[in-house]
Amino acid sequence: MRNRHLQDYETVWQDVLLATGQPDRDWSWDYKLRQGERNASDEAYAIEVDNLTQGLMLIETQRHRSQLPQRYPLVYIEALATAPWNRRRLEEPPYLRGVGRTLLLFARQRSLELGLGGRVGLHALPGSEAFYHRNPMPEYDADPEKEDWVSFEYGIIQR
Repeated sequence: MRNRHLQDYETVWQDVLLATGQPDRDWSWDYKLRQGERNASDEAYAIEVDNLTQGLMLIETQRHRSQLPQRYPLVYIEALATAPWNRRRLEEPPYLRGVGRTLLLFARQRSLELGLGGRVGLHALPGSEAFYHRNPMPEYDADPEKEDWVSFEYGIIQR
């Protein structure tokens, strides 16, 4: 993720997210970009198509653990967002399909690269749980420490 991706978010995405009341409308992607630049365990990514940012993601690679009793280390998705025109709730059909899924699969690949076996976890924004079910990511309980958001987690990839 670079400054040009942040500019796309601020100048193209943000007004639409605010006007349509999207649950991620208040996310501070400038803060997330700085986190990715400052902390070795935080990584910020973007998908760009036709010179326009289509998706953004921040992952954390060292501090989070699995919901499973073994508490395996995993890649944690701090934030994942697609451009408003790629969201089924706002555009049918979306301009580009698969942006969120591509980011999700990239997080899984990054987990493999880091020796974490493909384990990826996250807490889903209310209303986005169906996306993770379609991808198919196992669901765990609502987490009182994360505003009762439902947690999802990919386990190890068996080879």
